[in-house]
Amino acid sequence: MKLKVQSIHFDADRKLVDFIQKKVDKLETYFDRMVDGEVFLRLNNEGIENKTVEIKLNLPGDQLFATEKARSFEAATDQATEALKNQLKKFKTKIKDGRV
Repeated sequence: MKLKVQSIHFDADRKLVDFIQKKVDKLETYFDRMVDGEVFLRLNNEGIENKTVEIKLNLPGDQLFATEKARSFEAATDQATEALKNQLKKFKTKIKDGRV
């Protein structure tokens, strides 16, 4: 899936971007018709959990969004993709029931 990664006020290294791409690509096992996605990485100045990951997935006729904060971008990505996995399962159920 085509994924656009934007790091706000810093430059994300290739290893982090590849990690995020791999995690988001695994979501295609739950719903394979995703159009594309955007990821926003932010560094906050307050607190221990100062790294924020926002993931937006575009689906045919809908959009899913998750935002998570953690001590590292990898941990926040894990949490955000887990939340999106649950959202995708619900979305798929809605499609089966004919509510979308």
